[in-house]
Parts: sequence; C-alpha cells; structure tokens
Amino acid sequence: MKRGFEIVSKYKHQDLTLPYRSTKHAAGYDFEAAEDFVLPSIWKTNFLKVLWQLHHNQSVSETDLINGSRDLKPFLVPTGIKAYMQDDEYLLMANRSSNPLKRNLILPNGVGIIDADYYNNDANEGEIFVQLINMGLKDLTIKKGERIGQGIFMPYLQADGEDERAIKRTGGFGSSGR
Repeated sequence: MKRGFEIVSKYKHQDLTLPYRSTKHAAGYDFEAAEDFVLPSIWKTNFLKVLWQLHHNQSVSETDLINGSRDLKPFLVPTGIKAYMQDDEYLLMANRSSNPLKRNLILPNGVGIIDADYYNNDANEGEIFVQLINMGLKDLTIKKGERIGQGIFMPYLQADGEDERAIKRTGGFGSSGR
C-alpha cells in the first residue's frame, strides 16, 4: 500500500467517510468533519474591543493586545482520519474554495502539512485536524459529514547534506516544532 486513508480507532464505529475526490480529475481529497463542531465568530471576542480601540486611536494595554491576538487562534476541527504515505511524501491540507466565500472560514496559515511520520504516532494515532477561523459575524456550526478541507498527496525533495538534527517524531499535532 503506497498511500491512503484510514479511520482512527476513536471513530471506528462512527460511520465516517474516508476522504474522496469529488470529480474525476480533482487533485484534492475532500475531508469531512468527524462530529458536530461550533466555530465561534472572531467578532464575539476581545479581538473586536482591541480593534475598536486601535481604530479610534485609544491606548491599548499590552495585556489587551495579547488577549486580542489570542482570540484569533484557530480551532482544530477533527476529521477522524489518518493518512499513510511513502517516506518522501506529505499530505498538503488546503481550504476548500467555497469555505471563504460561502461560510467565511479561513485556514490561518494557508495550508497544513501532514508528514509521513505523523501516521500512527503515539500521541493521537495520526488523526488529521483542519485548522479553521470563523471570520463570519455569527458562530458557525459545522455538522458531522460536512466537507471542511482538502488534502493533496505531494512528493518532496531533500537538500544536499541533510541536517543531522532531524529526530524521530515522539508526539502528535505540532510536535515537530522546537
């Protein structure tokens, strides 16, 4: 088996759909939400207060700036899916083109990278989450089975004299950072 998808054990009996291509020539595999999930609107948080203060040239405390920025954090929507692939591949997670237009949803970093060694890691079995921010005016409920992102398998190249600092993955989401 070269590459594909499996359901993580937590969702084994939850009737999830493996990612699929919606058209014959689609590059991306559509990922669905594993459960109902409420994405809060950024406009209902401290972010709005800070934005108003800045717009009206009022002083803003360092604490308010930090808290206002934290309110822009993405939420991790579970898919219940893990992906296996070759060692020289990764899964590029991207937003669906309809998310910003129809639902005001964005991926905060534009894309997500799922490394081959994320599969079956000890921390979370390699479950893929889609990071989303709700730019809409109201909270948005994503229903189980709604398409929330897409994944594209991609090869990658390594540089000459590869870095000796690379270590074996020991954690789950975000664990390769230092």
